Amino acid sequence: MKLHQLRPPEGARHKKKRVGRGDSSGHGGTSTRGHKGHKARSGYRLPFNFEGGQMPLVRRLPKRGFTHIKKYKVEIVNLNQIEKKFQETEEVNIETLKEKGLIKKGNFVKILGEGNLTKKLTFYAHQFSKKAKEKIEKIGGKVNLIETN
Repeated sequence: MKLHQLRPPEGARHKKKRVGRGDSSGHGGTSTRGHKGHKARSGYRLPFNFEGGQMPLVRRLPKRGFTHIKKYKVEIVNLNQIEKKFQETEEVNIETLKEKGLIKKGNFVKILGEGNLTKKLTFYAHQFSKKAKEKIEKIGGKVNLIETN
């Protein structure tokens, strides 16, 4: 026996069903679609999440919380961190805080008053705590608020 002589066994291969080719074919008339209804029509398509009329999973699960569109994270820096990293009369702003590794993004920065400050510095931040503001001004430093939209 050679490769070109190989054949599938008798009855293993069937003719393709040709639907809608007249009544004599056995699949004419309704063309195996049954009578009327959604599935009998052309262009029939169910939604991807259809579960046979059962309440869909999306509607069965409880809805919790919500995410704000303009969500931003407040990055916090304490005075004791600034004391360690900055020199006298330096400017403390978003760029310098990033350079020194105290903040990551700098979208919104708040200075808090934990620790002591002994250096006279100029601050630029979006917010200051009362305690931080008092400590900075007590030494003779300047507090400048950055405008937020």
